[in-house]
Amino acid sequence: MTTDTTAFDPEAAGWALVEDKGFIAHVGPLHVRGTDGAYAFRAEQKHANLIGVVHGGMLMSFADRALGETAMQAAGGANCVTIQLEMKFIDVGRLGDWIEIRPQVVKRTGSLVFMRGDVRDDTRLLASADGVWKILRRRPD
Repeated sequence: MTTDTTAFDPEAAGWALVEDKGFIAHVGPLHVRGTDGAYAFRAEQKHANLIGVVHGGMLMSFADRALGETAMQAAGGANCVTIQLEMKFIDVGRLGDWIEIRPQVVKRTGSLVFMRGDVRDDTRLLASADGVWKILRRRPD
């Protein structure tokens, strides 16, 4: 996690772009690291709120996507939808920062996945997220 945007190469550090043509394409790009399942983004001007720090809505969208993708992996690849997401904002994200989350599966039941994760910039804790994802079942044809 670094704030030096010229020296840090996400791809060389093992990060891959999250491919998305929907909402994340507008607020991203987001990156994922396969070695530990972490997600990250570089805070840019488009992520700023009125006082020039990372908007809480960006941090929530980021956490929702990272935790949601991890919930789907925990559900064996089944589609999942967010049914509850709680964020506690602790510190501000600064523009230029590399912001990460390492999603954790708290528990998986037959129909739900309980998740948590801390949003961090280097050693600073910016927010904590806790949520529940519903595992969707396909209807028989």
